[in-house]
Amino acid sequence: MKLSARNQIPGKVVSVVKGQTTAHVGIDIGHGVTVTASVTNEAIEDLGLKVGDAAFAVIKASDVLVGK
Repeated sequence: MKLSARNQIPGKVVSVVKGQTTAHVGIDIGHGVTVTASVTNEAIEDLGLKVGDAAFAVIKASDVLVGK
């Protein structure tokens, strides 16, 4: 599958925590950095995501905030 998002970061699923309707997926992208995404439980099932799977963190945002 091709995507228009340019920020496609490969990694490994390190956590999948399901809630009532939404799950949090942690993807280790290396160098001690984990990206966490909130997705529907249905998406978890459709993708067959489980800990240890190779996956991509795909980031497409219209805003980037900076804090200090």
